[in-house]
Amino acid sequence: MSDDKQDARVDDEPRGAPAVDVGRETRRWRQTRGLTLAQVGEKSGLNVGYLSQIENGKAVPSLEALAAIAGALDVPPAWLLLDSTAPPRVVREGERPRSPGPGGSLISEVDAGTSRDVCILEVVAPAGHATGIHAHAGDEHHVVLSGRWRMSQGDHVIEMGPGDYLAWDPAVPHDVKNVGDVPGRILVIYPRRGRRPAGEERPGGR
Repeated sequence: MSDDKQDARVDDEPRGAPAVDVGRETRRWRQTRGLTLAQVGEKSGLNVGYLSQIENGKAVPSLEALAAIAGALDVPPAWLLLDSTAPPRVVREGERPRSPGPGGSLISEVDAGTSRDVCILEVVAPAGHATGIHAHAGDEHHVVLSGRWRMSQGDHVIEMGPGDYLAWDPAVPHDVKNVGDVPGRILVIYPRRGRRPAGEERPGGR
């Protein structure tokens, strides 16, 4: 692509239109791939000066140029439009909110409320602990971390051990019991919209 065409594209950007800063992501991916501007230019058919302008926020690539750059970097074009500067959400084990559960169990919120769509709970239950029959809205997923557990729902009774996974419709009454002789740990995952306080889930508010 000639310099004239590329310069024309920069000049022809609509006045007042919000500029998408793809330069930071373009540079980051180029460095991640171990490529020089010259190598990206050779792969994309764009000249080095134009690519440098993009990386320094002085030019906004057309869709055609964006696709060419993405192809040279071997990434989907949409990745160049994402902001990677926001840090991941990290919750240390000691920062989890904790609350007592029924029967002497301890419930900790693994995600500490940072997740937008799911609630992740770790339940530590003493030997012989049972939740009691209860029901609530939303999907429910379980991963056994330690111990032996009995999952009961209707006619279905399933014994589970470390690493086993179970999902069910929690609107159907169910019971979970630690049938081992030592404390057990189980991970429970709900859609955040479906979680309700424990007192509202059991018959009679127990």
